[in-house]
Amino acid sequence: MSGPAAPPMERSLPSDAYRTPEAWAWEKGRIFAREWVCAAREEDVPAPGDSRVIDVAGESVLLVRSRGGTLHAHYNVCRHRGARICDHANDARWGLELPGGVIGGLIRCPYHGWAYSLEGALIAAPEMSGVSDFDKTALSLYPVGVALWGGFVFLNLTPEGAPDFAAALHEAPRRLGNYPLEDLRTVRTIDYDVAANWKLILENYNECYHCGPVHPELCEVVPEFRRNGGMHLDWELGVPHREGATTYTASGTTTREPFPGLSEEEKVRHKGELIYPNLMLSVSSDHAAAFLLWPLAADRTRIECRFLFHGDEIARPGFDASDAVDFWDLVNRQDWAVCERVQRGISARVHDHGYYSPLEDYSLDIRRYIADRQDRPRE
Repeated sequence: MSGPAAPPMERSLPSDAYRTPEAWAWEKGRIFAREWVCAAREEDVPAPGDSRVIDVAGESVLLVRSRGGTLHAHYNVCRHRGARICDHANDARWGLELPGGVIGGLIRCPYHGWAYSLEGALIAAPEMSGVSDFDKTALSLYPVGVALWGGFVFLNLTPEGAPDFAAALHEAPRRLGNYPLEDLRTVRTIDYDVAANWKLILENYNECYHCGPVHPELCEVVPEFRRNGGMHLDWELGVPHREGATTYTASGTTTREPFPGLSEEEKVRHKGELIYPNLMLSVSSDHAAAFLLWPLAADRTRIECRFLFHGDEIARPGFDASDAVDFWDLVNRQDWAVCERVQRGISARVHDHGYYSPLEDYSLDIRRYIADRQDRPRE
């Protein structure tokens, strides 16, 4: 009597989904313009009047903190003639510094002097008082949705139709509930320009089938990654390190104290979360590595990797983050190199699709994520 039938091979998304401008154009409109995108940390705009310009899939967004301390986001475009309000890089290209942007608690357009509150309301429009149908209340800056979790700032380019934010976070708040994410601060950021599709990078993050061949140093810290690609592990509890190791460094050890509030298991394990579409978050007992993915084209992604540490540790004399940063940088470069190999390989004219092994079950998430958004009706 034969046993149960073996499962069939699972196909990846079609290769065109990773390599064509048409696929990327669809994703910009249906994913990055409509979903909650992780864009910053609250610490980036710490005080009232602080601001930051962020590019979200080609759209320039102005993130500001109001006098009351609330974060607001607006499209970086004046309602008068459409000038970009903050564009210091372009001014510098001409050897200029035009008098516009966020100045003295106002958002002022340098073109004709229209001025807005930090909340986005039009306050001043020179020489418009005599226009009969001029209505300031109808000419606020175009809004961008803002939501916060764990010190991260999420933006939504279509706030009137934004999906539920709690649903977008899925299980991350519960699984990482003991980690003091809001109290962490960015010690160092490394930007990587990766010649690979953003979905390939997410798929790579979501499996460890590749860890044995690609990450020998990581497998010294986490030997379980060599066994069945880690698929036997209880990811809910976190990834165990080798005996005596507690964190992601070359030695698996550090002089930093574990975060306050962790369980005994969390003090010696590692957890990872993928929050679609663009946040990969890996958390050890003493630090976190946050990866913000910024797709630039079908075959190019900028990855903003932030290394986060607790403020109490940062304040200690002799604080040094290099043990974690250097180890992560090595592992990251290994990942980006192999993702670029995949991008180049699937660009071959004969490649129609790939396959998932049984060890890549989590990689199937990207297929479901894309399919769900293809099925949603347009607003």
